[in-house]
Amino acid sequence: MDRLVSIGEAAKALGVSITTLRRWEASGKLVAEHTAGGHRRYDLAKLKPELFRSEAEACRRTVAYARVSSHDQKDDLERQKQVLELYCARQGWTFEVIADLGSGMNYQKKGLKRLLESLIEGQVGRLVITHKDRLLRFGAELVFAICEAKSVEVVILNLGEDTTFEEDLAKDVLEIITVFSARLYGSLSRKNQKLLDGVKKAVEDSQS
Repeated sequence: MDRLVSIGEAAKALGVSITTLRRWEASGKLVAEHTAGGHRRYDLAKLKPELFRSEAEACRRTVAYARVSSHDQKDDLERQKQVLELYCARQGWTFEVIADLGSGMNYQKKGLKRLLESLIEGQVGRLVITHKDRLLRFGAELVFAICEAKSVEVVILNLGEDTTFEEDLAKDVLEIITVFSARLYGSLSRKNQKLLDGVKKAVEDSQS
């Protein structure tokens, strides 16, 4: 669709007469552009922005996001992807699946960063996930706020509690302990190191 149109086409698009359009221009209500030959042209994107907004939204893609916390959950990740693919295909959507393998407390995962960049750049029209905490264990609301600001539809296939919540949360806590232990090893007293080891063992025991 051409953005710049003649006065007759502009009047038709707005549902008014050419005389009315000229009166609006004379009063400053709208401004015409001029070609090199001196002809008036009106910018439809300014007069009827909804026409172009619809075209832009039609180009925005559906993104399905899947995540698990650790390598021993790879089978679960594949199941998530299959569920998302089947659902999106049944809706007739053109879609892309982004998958992450990492803690729900890790904000630096490649897939998540790629998803956030696409959301912020306005490339996504719909986000599909199996559970809310597949995005992040804590902070998913921030992603949803970005979606709302960017007019992105969010589809959550299972609105109930994720059946692997306790297991994933325990793995996230273990990961945090492991990271802190590695970073602070050598600078901690033996007493504090023993305390960290005790917490780690308690978390592992809770999974048994």
